[in-house]
Amino acid sequence: MRKLRVGVVGCGGIANAKHLPAMKRNGNFEIVAFCDLIEERAQKAKEKYGTEDARVYKDYEALIREDLEAVYVLTPNSSHAPISIAAMEAGKNVMCEKPMAKTYAEAKAMVETAERTGKVLTIGYQSRYRADSAYLKSACENGELGEIYYAKAHALRRRAVPTWGVFLDEEKQGGGPLIDIGTHALDLTLWMMDNYEPEMVTGSVYRKLAEQKDTGNAWGDWDPAVYTVEDSAFGFIRMKNGATIVLESSWALNTLDVREAQTTLCGTKAGADMADGLRINRVNHGRQCVEKPDLNAGGVAFYDGASANPEDVEQGIFYNAVVNGEPLTVKPRQAMVVTQILEAIYESGRTGKPVYFS
Repeated sequence: MRKLRVGVVGCGGIANAKHLPAMKRNGNFEIVAFCDLIEERAQKAKEKYGTEDARVYKDYEALIREDLEAVYVLTPNSSHAPISIAAMEAGKNVMCEKPMAKTYAEAKAMVETAERTGKVLTIGYQSRYRADSAYLKSACENGELGEIYYAKAHALRRRAVPTWGVFLDEEKQGGGPLIDIGTHALDLTLWMMDNYEPEMVTGSVYRKLAEQKDTGNAWGDWDPAVYTVEDSAFGFIRMKNGATIVLESSWALNTLDVREAQTTLCGTKAGADMADGLRINRVNHGRQCVEKPDLNAGGVAFYDGASANPEDVEQGIFYNAVVNGEPLTVKPRQAMVVTQILEAIYESGRTGKPVYFS
């Protein structure tokens, strides 16, 4: 298998925690260019993950002029669209970290650029590649749940506000927990339902706890002076086929019902949730029953069989899409609808009015 020459724009947390280690484990990536506004971060990433002659940049426009096949866009949300579009215009395929963009207009421009240039574009929704997600998706595709007409998308943290980087900066991120972790839960839910046609959204967006001190936060107290985003947000989504989705997201909420990147589905034949591992509930032979699949690959003495990490699966799918023309799992038009709905929740929360889609 040949090496895929890539450049990385953004060498911060998500690059070093997810993409760079996964590319290294894959072995089929040749990372030859690194870019970050803080040059020392790019240099450090190059030394750990790059080729010996890899170049370091502070300007992404210089990086995309390199002889590259793909560019990883791992920057704050506000720059996802301009960098991704510039890279595709320069003939590069793009892996963009979630969410796709800060606004629906930007996401739509990314989709249109990918379709016009013929470049591969995908978004980093790695929760689709978990073992429980893959199992549930197969069940949905096989029709085991029937028509899924009600669902919940869960992204609730009790006190886990990220206090580093630009997470608390509304201008750079576009929002807080809704756009950060709510995006994963909504993507997972829409994908399971295979339904990307929203009709109407209403939303409530709260900033109720951000001014508090002695917060008990998992990563230390936040600074209210720089906390310019919401601490929780909730959406009610009606789809054109009549299905309903409730989206709940928080970084700080006085609740014990903590769950993240999970979905609950209710269909005409069965339901499913991820509250205690994956559970599928149905009626069988006139009796209520719950199926709990064993998602561990163990059972052999010399093989404990943990499934591949979602981020490793993600890199393999992107590689095969670029090199071998294989289909993507996360398609750009699907990710665009996620951004469209998130933006509508923010708008509804701001105006107090529902948002309707044509």
